[in-house]
Amino acid sequence: MSNYTLLNEFILLGIPQTEGLETLLLVVFSLIYLFTLLGNLLILTAIISSSALHTPMYFFLGLLSIFDILFPSVTCPKMLFYLSGQSRAISYAGCAAQLFFYHFLGCTEGCLYSVMAYDRFVAICHPLRYMLIMKPGVCVGLVLVAWLVGALHATMLTTFTFQVTYCGPNQVGHFFCDIPAILPLACTDSSMAQRVGSINVGFLPLLLWVSISVFYTHIGIAILRIRSAEGRRKAFSTCSAHLTAILCAYVPVMIIYLQRTPNPLLNAVVQILNNIVSPMLNSLIYSLRNKEVKRSLKKVFYNIAIFCF
Repeated sequence: MSNYTLLNEFILLGIPQTEGLETLLLVVFSLIYLFTLLGNLLILTAIISSSALHTPMYFFLGLLSIFDILFPSVTCPKMLFYLSGQSRAISYAGCAAQLFFYHFLGCTEGCLYSVMAYDRFVAICHPLRYMLIMKPGVCVGLVLVAWLVGALHATMLTTFTFQVTYCGPNQVGHFFCDIPAILPLACTDSSMAQRVGSINVGFLPLLLWVSISVFYTHIGIAILRIRSAEGRRKAFSTCSAHLTAILCAYVPVMIIYLQRTPNPLLNAVVQILNNIVSPMLNSLIYSLRNKEVKRSLKKVFYNIAIFCF
């Protein structure tokens, strides 16, 4: 049996083909990350402070804002740290934790999108029974199931990825620890981990996408049956922001994990869109497309202005 010198750290090489652009990237990503944090904190504050928004729809939207704060925080701070000229090293345990929380938060947020689609399905297709069906206990139960699925998904992927031995090269050709960047560094057979990763990462988003498609098919049929143009417009407006956010979340995942020949630069760009840009866009989408949120945000800004001046 061969003797292995196990790695205790990895080196994150960052975004491919961006040598010499570290200062520019640091400024751009710092601004995006700051805007993401502030935008989602404002939406969360607006929902908590307004009693009119204490409904199942905005309960789920508030949780989405929390995920959009946590999700980029898994990868962005470390990236900003080494873009500022600091060490690119990440410990073995830190790498495993980064991979786990990336997939845990990403999967849970994907499940939350399905829950939000179900909420809109009940609201539009069964409006008279909406409050009876979407009781607080049901909403909390749906969220707990989403967290459980995310935890199981991330635990399985992290376990299989780090059960193989890493003893040789430790340079990760990516800006964070993810399965396609980590497994090629393994010294032992990683075929099982690759199969589990491909099946798991491919099947779960597909299942969630199918569930969302089914709900929105029923929603579309119900909207078309509404006689008044104003009624159709109002019903569609409650779903358009959610649909836009879903596309921003799922299209990058499909591009990354369903391509036959991985392209490091394309993967990095798409991951940046998924990890950093999409959470920022969600705050814009829901604040600009939702009248109730805009109204509550105006109250928040008004209260801040009174407090400051």
